[in-house]
Amino acid sequence: MSLPPGFLDELRDRTSLHQVVGRKVTWDNRKSNAGKGDYWAPCPFHQEKTASFHVDDRKGFYYCFGCHAKGDAVTFVKETDNVGFMEAVEILAREAGMEVPKQTPRDQQRADERKQLADVMEEAVKYYRLQLQTARAADARAYLERRGLPTKTLDRFEIGFAPDDRTALLAHLKTKGIAEDQIIATGMAIKPDDVGAPYDRFRGRIMFPIRDARGRCIAFGGRAMDPNARAKYLNSNETVLFDKGRSLYNHGPAREASGKSGALVVAEGYMDVIALAQAEIEHAVAPLGTAITEDQLRLIWRICEEPVIALDGDKAGISAAMRLIDLALPMLEPGKSLRFCILPEGLDPDDLIKSQGVAAMQKLLDGARPMVDLLWQRETEGKVFDSPERRSALDASLRKAIGQIKDPSLRKHYGAAIQEKRQTLFAPAGRQRGPYRPWSSRKLPGGATPATKASLLAQQSGGLETEARVRESAILTGCLNHPHLAEEFETTLERTSFLSNDLRQIRDTLLSKLHDALDKPDAEQRDDLLAHMTDALGFAPLPKLTAIGQVRANRHLQSGAQPEFARQAIAEELAKQAAILGILQEIKDAEAEITGVADEGLTWRLNQAREAQSKITKEAVEQDDSDTADDASLSKDLQTLIDNQIWVKKKR
Repeated sequence: MSLPPGFLDELRDRTSLHQVVGRKVTWDNRKSNAGKGDYWAPCPFHQEKTASFHVDDRKGFYYCFGCHAKGDAVTFVKETDNVGFMEAVEILAREAGMEVPKQTPRDQQRADERKQLADVMEEAVKYYRLQLQTARAADARAYLERRGLPTKTLDRFEIGFAPDDRTALLAHLKTKGIAEDQIIATGMAIKPDDVGAPYDRFRGRIMFPIRDARGRCIAFGGRAMDPNARAKYLNSNETVLFDKGRSLYNHGPAREASGKSGALVVAEGYMDVIALAQAEIEHAVAPLGTAITEDQLRLIWRICEEPVIALDGDKAGISAAMRLIDLALPMLEPGKSLRFCILPEGLDPDDLIKSQGVAAMQKLLDGARPMVDLLWQRETEGKVFDSPERRSALDASLRKAIGQIKDPSLRKHYGAAIQEKRQTLFAPAGRQRGPYRPWSSRKLPGGATPATKASLLAQQSGGLETEARVRESAILTGCLNHPHLAEEFETTLERTSFLSNDLRQIRDTLLSKLHDALDKPDAEQRDDLLAHMTDALGFAPLPKLTAIGQVRANRHLQSGAQPEFARQAIAEELAKQAAILGILQEIKDAEAEITGVADEGLTWRLNQAREAQSKITKEAVEQDDSDTADDASLSKDLQTLIDNQIWVKKKR
């Protein structure tokens, strides 16, 4: 719904921004000047100790000098209360004593009709709540007690009971002066197609009110107490109030909780949501008896950009996850995705929490798998790829799936992730690569011969890691000083292993903040990227990287370097890094072959790896010392070293 001209201006004029913001922050009285409408506080949008969040009350705008959040009162309410634009306007309008105008008489008529029907639904909520306390609800109360739902949970979720009576609710609502046609319009009573009398839709069921994002009761879900009932769970039919494919159970409370936690869990049903809430995982919603729809997925993403889909580990749960992949792929955007938490077979969240505790549930949620993992599992599980034809069919299936992703950058990253998994699947027997572990964390088996233990590589492997740190610092320095080149090398940078934990953290932060900076004009990109990274890391990254003399002295990595030279320097350092990692991996593979007695071939391989490393170092030093070094030739030589794996002894 659009608003008439001038309404928002008047709303902003009547709203004191510092009062709106003041509900969420503590003002820094030393920096603030209330007389000038100038207020400062720690930012509510990111963790900080200093007051970098500024409110100009006279102009009605805020700005954070740390995370660059900015906006007016409407924007602030949207972001902090996790609501949509119109809901933020309505919240502020109520506080300002203004009525949000209706555009046309028809709009007003529809709004009045919805309000009247919502009032009928509230009367039904009250009736069902009272019925849960009667003798007719003894079995229902016993069931709820067995499920571990205390009184406070029943009250919180307003759980009630519909008597097994054909017209109990209908008769009660009529005594309240509610017209029969209104009761039918809410879906709480059904009028037969023939001339028969209307009757209650819900009978002999435990009742769960379904509320919209604003807290209005729009429908009910009912669980049958009769084990022979045709439907164990029954939802309201679609009405003026209720569109099943556009609604979520526990929408409003979960949205508020998600705004605080930054997380969202999408469970299968009412009882799952209630069980999670009892375990203090309050940011949970559920679809209403059907597979998640496009509209529900959009609602979910409005609450949280990377929700966790928690599904039972049975066949139905797995199938639901696989179907959701096809729905989500065309809708993916950068930053908006899904993670999947598949519970152990035979357990739902309630069962798991009761049997293993809240910590076990939280651990599963924390370990939720990215959607690309589920896509790969779906396409490969239970299949054998022992022929070119079968492998080709797999490639075609994966290309078709990934091709549904509209964003080219995201599609590229999915392709890279799938390619990594494909290389692992089709690696020659015995050559699958495990995760890299630093040499210092490993020990040679006690049976290794003195010759092997005395190997230069075994003694001096720490040198390789030191050289890797130099390369990693050089790569990051070049990328930070030239953000457009960081984008060019983004995929390679993402896939390159970093041995230094602190530098890996800088690399990951660079990748996460890069595209925000690239939205800025070219002249501002570097400074913007460094500011974002400094805020995220808690320290300035460049001084840490350029503390190494070799990095600081490389003029091609500095901010003033010509782009073509900077590009070549970064590419070269990435090639050297790949060579060093190749050597370390060869050491790992050779080590794995030691079974008690090291043979001549193993010792030869270790020494050849050391010689390869020495050659890389020697050529790099010669290049650094020579102003006329042929950079292109060196890059070619490095690539030859990598491609030929000269540290691997060839079979004759």
